[in-house]
Amino acid sequence: MTPSTVEQLAIVVLLVLPGTTYLFARERLLGVREAEQDTGNRFLRAIGVGVLLDTLYLIAAGPGLVALLRGRGATPLAGLTEQPRAAGLWLLLLIIVAPTLLAWAEARWVRRRRPARHDRTPTAWDALFQNRGPCFVRIRLKNGGWAGGWYGSRSRASAYPQPGDLFLESQYRMKPDGSFGPRIPGTGGLYVKTADIDLLEILEPRARPEEGAADAQPRPR
Repeated sequence: MTPSTVEQLAIVVLLVLPGTTYLFARERLLGVREAEQDTGNRFLRAIGVGVLLDTLYLIAAGPGLVALLRGRGATPLAGLTEQPRAAGLWLLLLIIVAPTLLAWAEARWVRRRRPARHDRTPTAWDALFQNRGPCFVRIRLKNGGWAGGWYGSRSRASAYPQPGDLFLESQYRMKPDGSFGPRIPGTGGLYVKTADIDLLEILEPRARPEEGAADAQPRPR
């Protein structure tokens, strides 16, 4: 439900946002946990961490925070309008800085116990096409057939968390042994889903083609 009052909005901010900031920072440092790929699990964990942090905030500085929020007015959050700068600094500290420091401390502790290095790239598929320059792609499909094409400036590869798929801007004829034939005249591209791929190979071009020049594509090795 969408908050309808200032008080309800404040509760959502204090309960959810600290935990959400922690999750984002933790995923950046340690990657995504399998159990947290589900939206419901992520929401519950964000609330749980938010409640924990709010409890620590109240223990450490409860009276001061309550006095700042209440102010001297009659409304519950009058202090926000009376001292906007102080309130903004506290919100920045409690919602952004403290959860991020908690995630950083956890990451350091985990890395000491688990010395293996974590790669922030979420999947091997993302790593394969991340910062990938122009190249030929040869694909063996699960039905035993071959497909291949040119991965250039107009080509696209999906990124996590979207399902893996690949668009090659031009298609080549493939021989029965998987070697490249000539470029298909008038080709508009080739789309392949990873669910249909049995093997994918990257072939670096002999000469880098000019940007956007389809006819300048070199022959595959």
